[in-house]
Amino acid sequence: MSHYSLTEGLYLYLTPAGAYYAVSSMDKDKPRQFLKNILLQQQTPSLNLETLHSLTEYDDEQKCLELLHHCQKLGWVQGIESAKQYPAGALEDILPDLLGGISENGKVLLADKEGFYLVSIGFPHEVAEELSALSAEIATVHDRRSGLLRNNMGLGSNAWAVVDVFGNSHVGFWPLFIGQNRFVIAISGIPHFNQPDFVSLVWTLSIRYADKSS
Repeated sequence: MSHYSLTEGLYLYLTPAGAYYAVSSMDKDKPRQFLKNILLQQQTPSLNLETLHSLTEYDDEQKCLELLHHCQKLGWVQGIESAKQYPAGALEDILPDLLGGISENGKVLLADKEGFYLVSIGFPHEVAEELSALSAEIATVHDRRSGLLRNNMGLGSNAWAVVDVFGNSHVGFWPLFIGQNRFVIAISGIPHFNQPDFVSLVWTLSIRYADKSS
């Protein structure tokens, strides 16, 4: 059996890839639940065994460390030297800056599952309304055909895009599953999810909307 040891004095923080994995699907597995539990903390948790038992929901020390190692190996978690607080404040003040950081050309919106946008940047109001409604319709189609996409074709992604002749995305739709809520990020052009702002965005939405019993 492999044995692991913790580096003391660090704090657990998700990478952009880890934040995306945590909320990109409704599927439940131990790594995803571990990442979601980290996102429910208002401050980055200290890296110690007591905290790991709580976050991994394992009583066995070895299983805790193995799950942490698995997520670290996949680039989903990292250890940072200083604690971070989640972005507090009114959503209408926080979200525009966080969303703007993940858009290459400054056109991005966040919609809810009903097809209404919470925040829109760069899109005219009428366009934002139509894109938000489209995101809800795409979700309905995806749910109806998920068996084909996942089981027959092996496509686990829930994201959709309108592409050009070369396969480049003109507009993409990426769902974020947080608690019982389904949000969609619609972005014109190439997304930049590999940014600290994306982690902060997912963290902010998780604190406010995640069902802590899920």
